[in-house]
Amino acid sequence: MFSHADPSQVEGLMRFFKTGPGQYGEGDKFLGIKVPVTREVVKRCWRETGFPELEECITSGYHEIRLSALLTLVQIFSHAKKDEELQKKCIDFYLAHTSYINNWDLVDLSCYPLLGEWLLDKDRSLLYELARNGKTLWEQRIGIVSTMTFIRHGQTADTFAIADILLHHPHDLIHKAVGWLLREAGKRDEAALVAYLEPRKAGMPRTMLRYAVEKFPEEERKKLMTI
Repeated sequence: MFSHADPSQVEGLMRFFKTGPGQYGEGDKFLGIKVPVTREVVKRCWRETGFPELEECITSGYHEIRLSALLTLVQIFSHAKKDEELQKKCIDFYLAHTSYINNWDLVDLSCYPLLGEWLLDKDRSLLYELARNGKTLWEQRIGIVSTMTFIRHGQTADTFAIADILLHHPHDLIHKAVGWLLREAGKRDEAALVAYLEPRKAGMPRTMLRYAVEKFPEEERKKLMTI
């Protein structure tokens, strides 16, 4: 990863991920590595990477190194389909290190291929607990974004239920995440999304509502946006 560092990209990435004082990514450091490059490194290295190396990488001060750890964890987990013990070890590692999963891309590229897949045939109360009582907004975002896997299997109930928990969250990044997942649920069941939105739209953050109805035909979108 360090061999791919590009100092010319650092300033732009720091702006994009809001690392300034008081911003949500305050103090994070970057090497200037784009995601496709990180994925290529992970593709080459994940088979030779163990949990000691993952520990070193997930606790790194550099954003891209933490991302490489998470993408590697996804690879190990997804290739361990017949090894439930190894999969459980991956999930336990993930949950033990959520304090390092501290920006929206780190959440969105890791949580549903890990937690979503793991919980597909299990009790899902963990996601409700994260959404309701997560120590950070990133843990709360994990709670809703992990439901993407369920949606892709035609299951939308958890997305709507967890959206209710986060409906009045104060942070814009949660509004965007909930709106995005509602939109994805609507692709599977448009009528269910409309039924969810109608009684709630007046009290829903506008960003959340706008994201949720983004793919509707213009006339219907305008109707749903009118309060």
